[in-house]
Amino acid sequence: MKRLRSKMTTDELADCLGVARQTVNRWIRQKGWKTEGVNGVKGGRARLIHVDARVKEHIISLPAIRHRQAIYQVAETPSLYGIPSSSTLLPQIIDSLENMTQGEQERLLILLKREGVKGFLSRLGIAE
Repeated sequence: MKRLRSKMTTDELADCLGVARQTVNRWIRQKGWKTEGVNGVKGGRARLIHVDARVKEHIISLPAIRHRQAIYQVAETPSLYGIPSSSTLLPQIIDSLENMTQGEQERLLILLKREGVKGFLSRLGIAE
């Protein structure tokens, strides 16, 4: 079972889907997918694709993917209502952390060091 990460390079996504890198680059331009550059690679040749709901929806809609024998596990978008069970909470937290920028992650780390988990939870309004 192949799993799509929250951020992938065009080469990784192309290999995973069995298409050319140029095809993935065309989808990025046509669909307006969110990307970011990779540090240290000259000329913007390498970029990370944010594998969000729009990207997943497009991948699932591809006829070649639907008919393939390999199973692609694409996480569903979280529902906006109801309390998530503990088994689905951890992947959502991990996905959120992976989608944060480096600066956001550093600020969160500083907050957790300064206030601890109890202070963090109280800021979210879920402390006892």
